[in-house]
Amino acid sequence: MSGSLLTVLTFCSALGSGLNAGLFFAFSAFVMTALARIPAEQGIAAMQSINATILNPLFGIVFMGTALLSGVLAVSSLLNWGEPGSGWLLAGSLLFAAGFAVTMVFNVPLNNALEAVNPGSAAGADVWSSYVVKWTAWNHVRTAACLAALAMFIQALRLKG
Repeated sequence: MSGSLLTVLTFCSALGSGLNAGLFFAFSAFVMTALARIPAEQGIAAMQSINATILNPLFGIVFMGTALLSGVLAVSSLLNWGEPGSGWLLAGSLLFAAGFAVTMVFNVPLNNALEAVNPGSAAGADVWSSYVVKWTAWNHVRTAACLAALAMFIQALRLKG
């Protein structure tokens, strides 16, 4: 892979990691706290709407595109291990992959379980109280992973000079 293409892919992965980290940070810092403060029925309905709305092409490009680019960068870093920044590229790629994995293994199943409940039901309120705690905890993890990936990609770009 040419050096300039690798630089562009690394830059795009840094941007994608930063966008994802920022989105996740907003949920960790205030969105989930705000939703937890309102009645369960309203919190559930709002989160169900958010979960339906976020599944759009723009989010798909940023989230899935960054995952794909990170995979390409991981392979490239291993194939070009001796080049400056290759370790940082691999670290960034693995960190973004960790954030992606947390999303798919923890946050998405929690979202699916929340989608299945009636917001006005007692069962919905029970699911909601558990959901807010678990979902937010895992969201903190993916926020940190994406933020760390951003830092690694920036370091890789710095070393490539």
